[in-house]
Amino acid sequence: MKHKLLLLVCLLIAGTSLMAQSTYQWKTASSGGYSYKYVTNDPTKSRFYTLKNGLTVVLSPNTKEPIIEFRLAVRAGSNTDPATATGLAHYLEHLLFKGTDKFGTMDYTKEKPLLDKISTLYEQYRGTTDPAKRKAIYAEIDKTSGQASNFSIANEYDKMMKSIGGQSTNAHTWYEETVYKEDFPSNATDQFLALQAERFRSPVFRIFHTELEAVYEEKNRGLDNDTWKVQEKTSEKLFPTHNYGQQTTIGTIEHLKNPSLVEIRKYYNKYYVPNNMIIAMAGDLNPDEMIKKIDQSFAYMKPKPLDLYNPAPEKPLTTVQKVDVYGPSAESVKISYRGYAESTTQSMLLDLISSILSNGKAGLIDINLLQQQKVQGAGAGYQQMKDYGIFSLYAQPKQGQTLEQAQQLLLDQINILKSGKFDESLIKATVANSKLGLLEAFDKNVFRVEALTNEFILNRGANWDKSLNTPDAMSKITKKQITDFANQFFKDNYVVTYKHKGEDKSIAKVEKPAITPVNTNATETSGFAKSLYTMPVKPIAPKFLDYKKDLNFGKEGIADVITVQNKDNSIFSLTYRFDVGAWNSQLLPYAAQYLTFLNTDKYSAEEINKQFYNIACNYSFSVGNENAAITITGLQENFDKAVSLVEYIFANCKPNEQALSELKNRILKGRDNNKLNKTAILGGLTTYAQYGANNPFNYTLSNDAIKNISSEQLVDIIHNINKYKHTITYFGPKTLSDFTAEISKLHKLPSEFTAAAPVKKFSYTSTGSNQVLFADYDMVQSEVRWVRNSGTYDSALASKVNLFNSYFGGGMGSIVFQTIRESKALAYSTFAVYSSPDKKDKEYAMVAYVGSQADKMNEAVKGMNELLNDLPRADKSFDVSKGNALNAIETNRITKQDIISAYFADKKLGFDHDSRIDEYVGLKPLNFADIKTFHQEKVANKPYTYCIVASEKNVKMEDMEKFGKVTKLSLEQIFGY
Repeated sequence: MKHKLLLLVCLLIAGTSLMAQSTYQWKTASSGGYSYKYVTNDPTKSRFYTLKNGLTVVLSPNTKEPIIEFRLAVRAGSNTDPATATGLAHYLEHLLFKGTDKFGTMDYTKEKPLLDKISTLYEQYRGTTDPAKRKAIYAEIDKTSGQASNFSIANEYDKMMKSIGGQSTNAHTWYEETVYKEDFPSNATDQFLALQAERFRSPVFRIFHTELEAVYEEKNRGLDNDTWKVQEKTSEKLFPTHNYGQQTTIGTIEHLKNPSLVEIRKYYNKYYVPNNMIIAMAGDLNPDEMIKKIDQSFAYMKPKPLDLYNPAPEKPLTTVQKVDVYGPSAESVKISYRGYAESTTQSMLLDLISSILSNGKAGLIDINLLQQQKVQGAGAGYQQMKDYGIFSLYAQPKQGQTLEQAQQLLLDQINILKSGKFDESLIKATVANSKLGLLEAFDKNVFRVEALTNEFILNRGANWDKSLNTPDAMSKITKKQITDFANQFFKDNYVVTYKHKGEDKSIAKVEKPAITPVNTNATETSGFAKSLYTMPVKPIAPKFLDYKKDLNFGKEGIADVITVQNKDNSIFSLTYRFDVGAWNSQLLPYAAQYLTFLNTDKYSAEEINKQFYNIACNYSFSVGNENAAITITGLQENFDKAVSLVEYIFANCKPNEQALSELKNRILKGRDNNKLNKTAILGGLTTYAQYGANNPFNYTLSNDAIKNISSEQLVDIIHNINKYKHTITYFGPKTLSDFTAEISKLHKLPSEFTAAAPVKKFSYTSTGSNQVLFADYDMVQSEVRWVRNSGTYDSALASKVNLFNSYFGGGMGSIVFQTIRESKALAYSTFAVYSSPDKKDKEYAMVAYVGSQADKMNEAVKGMNELLNDLPRADKSFDVSKGNALNAIETNRITKQDIISAYFADKKLGFDHDSRIDEYVGLKPLNFADIKTFHQEKVANKPYTYCIVASEKNVKMEDMEKFGKVTKLSLEQIFGY
């Protein structure tokens, strides 16, 4: 399951409706037989219930689409792990997907004795130190697990969620929380609640040793992640006593190797109690009806006295502590201060200060470091936990700069803050920009449930009123308060973490015992699942777009205009969408980067950024392969100001030789850093497999060509960009006629468009035989990606592709996941998809992936190849996949500016209408035979290119040669420089 690196919502959860009301007060009310609390003027209209058994329920109605977002959270995470069994909360999170005595099993009566035996064996294993005896015990665990798997049904939970229409099953564990995440169609509420109530009633810890293997893999992936290592090492120093620094979410290697099902059960019984849990829902729901159903479903839960983690206070930090971390990725420096408890004035000040330092436009770091290109990259942020926070500044050094020099530049910004040498208007602008960002965020159900869940974790939701009031509270803070606090807080009391490029000699991978694949029984169905599948559900009719009605088409001069009216609020988004991109002009992306640093005859680049920040608007100049776009967003009341300023910048920007020189150095340094990124390397191998040596990934200027770019070349592109053909799109409060009249005054067009240079064409490869593209990288794991081109886009295949992906390799309920991870425990992460192109003249690609420990690579490759060549049949899984694919279309609502995006996406594929109409019609008659034929024709027994990123120290050349002819690519071949 996915961990959370940062809390998704901090104090700036604030609410943000930009309404005149500024008072948020708790009130009580009753409706439908239930009492609840709410906060006046709450833009989410959330109701806070406490059921008789202590379960907290928060419901937030939002009926714009027939979907409900769900979170069930427990106020327990790695902080509450026993010191002798770290990683336990995370283990438990994984096991809450395995079922109960009613589902996930064909015969629990026969299964239970075997599970009990496995639990006893693990206790013996944990208490044994002799290697030979441990090996013998684990062999018995492996044998008994195989016997138990004859009765288990792997991933039945995921299949049921898929049948309901769920699209995002997941969970995460962190310091003080474990959160289970779902979404579901509003017509499946009864099914959903029945499943969730059963899921948490009496979980059974089955299929444990293969899931244990997945956690081992997750740990090893963490050992390959330099960012994680920096965070862990920093936290150890910031929190020498608190479990924030003394226990990691995934646990120690020693504890991972010695798990205890007994301890996991104790943990569940202790913390998974209703008075320590919340259910949060946001979406298409009636609170009166929903609370009654939730109460009935979870009334079986019994409250218990709680003994939560209550650490002694940390002693103040009084010195600068230095930490060195080594790894293959690019170097960086991080300065971290220990912050304060949630909902304190000090935490609010630190959150505000983080934005004064770094807000993407006008912060001290933005203006003084990024705008002046004094570092490769930099920023600041405040991460809030319950007991403390972490205030961090970070930087990547530029070429020729030491980590210590980058560190000093960050500290210089702190000194500027302490001396008060910043504009007080930054405070007001920060509040305005946070309100603008959250105005749209609160319209999203995902944001609502994350915010409400976070409130419960931090303070049981008691401070929702204060959080909503945060912008108003921030707006009253004075510059003197900030400087006084900064002088008191920022001292020689920080941890500085240097991330060096180099070998990490401290890494000790998790050695994993041999595991025999278990039975998944994918064709079986439990009695509980059968009853769930037969529950009545009222259908939801799909709503497709009618581009002729949902879009407004017009003209402004020679440019086409497309608009969608925003009837909900005053936000606008304007885009000039150009029919020219990097494949027409290799200099275009560099011109877009250069623009950020250019002055005009009236304003400096810094002043321009400040102007946009002060009016809470943004603009961007983005360049893709075949299109470029200038996008301007903000409040309609500032539309004229924002658009006029953008037009002025593009017409009047002036060369800046010093800025260009620094930009070139940063580009070259960024290129070096890219070569240290394993994800980028694998992406380059994939593109190489599709197109050969000359491909879109390495179609770029050489380093020498970068050095020879002139200001005149780039400024000329910027000054003349509006002369290229483009379409003007607008989402905002104005009607088409009013918008056209307004934009015609602001956006000057030529009498005719300038013809763009021809688009660079790339030829797809034809794979005649298996081959291997290999890149050496210092890592614990190996990453393998199968790639094969599979013919030009055919709109008639859309339905089959959708269903094949759902059944075969997309998601936890798929054939690939069940086999590679659940049955054989070969990888933590795996997938396989038939990838559709985004344009009608491009080709499909069959892409599969396994990230496994290097010593399991051969097994993983063999396992995936078996699936690529022989599609297993599981009728129930197929029916569920088909139903889920149909349901996804039925409940999908494309609204707002997304209508414009959908129109252009369909147009590229050759559709003049909503392509989902054809896909939906095509899905209905499909059966397994159709998908089997598709698999045989497009996937099975075909040659593939194996793209492998791994360490030469951990994988053998002779093993890779068994897959096909091996070509070891240099980084220059992959990246083109």
